[in-house]
Parts: sequence; structure tokens; C-alpha cells
Amino acid sequence: MRLLLVEDDGIIAQTVLGAMRRVGYAIDWAEDGRTADLSLGDGAYDLVLLDLELPQRDGLDVLTRYRKAGGAAAIIILTAYDGVRDRIRGLDAGADDYLMKPFDLDELAARVRTSLRRRIGHRQLVYTHGELTLDPAAHEVQKSGQLLYLAPREFDLLQALIEEPARVFRRAELEKKLYGCGEEVSSNTIEVHVHSLRRKIGADQIVTIRGVGYRLRWL
Repeated sequence: MRLLLVEDDGIIAQTVLGAMRRVGYAIDWAEDGRTADLSLGDGAYDLVLLDLELPQRDGLDVLTRYRKAGGAAAIIILTAYDGVRDRIRGLDAGADDYLMKPFDLDELAARVRTSLRRRIGHRQLVYTHGELTLDPAAHEVQKSGQLLYLAPREFDLLQALIEEPARVFRRAELEKKLYGCGEEVSSNTIEVHVHSLRRKIGADQIVTIRGVGYRLRWL
């Protein structure tokens, strides 16, 4: 899952970025409203953590414009505004949840999980490829009916592959899906994740296209 944090306070931003990455999310950071608009334009994000008091364009305007453009990512507002009217305006503009600053990082992670389940559940998508079944809403993978326990990055890697099973993904494409901009990614990180995922779903399930990348095996 790919997240976007929109926050102008650098200390808060680094704290949230670190917390979300530790639990396995790829997350990017926009420091102002206009940068947020540009970042949201390509539809790459599953959830947005949005401050309201932003330079260049306020968060409520960012939210309103995003929803009017058809943006479907889950939105959690993070703000110091504590008025009921402010919360109502944010929710009416299309936010999924609202969290007051200062907040507990474990609570934030729980709200992220809940919002993602709710948003993905609305799509009612379950991917099946041969013996494998991946349910994004439940965050579960099964092989031949047996539940598999995948690390967050392994789950995201398998989801990327199973969404487009005939496509060959280059390493750089997979890095972008698994990691946020600015995260340090070593040269063999994707290979390590692929190796670990193969041990859990079967070595024959992921095919290496030498010099190009990876795809799921053809059925």
C-alpha cells in the first residue's frame, strides 16, 4: 500500500514517515498544498494523511479538489483544529477519518489499517491466480485454501504481481510500489523480497525474466 503524507511541520513529518515505514507502508511526503495537488494527480496513492493548515493551498481545498477530480484514496485528516465545525467540514468534503494532534502513533497506524480495509472493501476485489488468492481488504493470502503469513512488503509485492499477472515488472517499478520517495533501497532489496516470497508461495510461482524483471508464472 502506498501512502502520501501532506504536512508542513518537518518534525511531525519525519516522525510519521518513520512510523509508517516501520510497519511496512511505502509513504511519500508533500510539504505544501500545491505539491500535494501535483502528487495526487497520478492516482498512485491508496491513502492520504492530510494536515489542514498548509502553505500555498490549505488542506480542505486540496481535499475538495481531489474528490471533485474523482480521487478515490482514503483520507485521514491530521490537524490541531479541535472544533466540531472543522471536523464536520472535513468529513463533508470527503475525509474518511479525523485525528487530532498530538496523536499516538499506534492509534494512527490502527486508523490507517481501518481506513484502508474500508476503502478497499468498497471495491470488493479478490485476486485469484492458480492456487493463490489475495484479498486486499482482509490483507490475506491463501494457497490452495491454506492461509499464508506474509510480511507487509511481501504482501505488497505479491499484490503488484497478481493485479497484472501477465506483465513483467522491472525492479525500479517494484521499488516504487513498495517504497516511498527518499527511502534508501539497496540494489538487491527486490531480489531479497522475491526470494522470501518464493519460499512462502512456491519457487515456481514467480518467474525471473533475465535482464528485465519479474512476473507471475503463466497458467
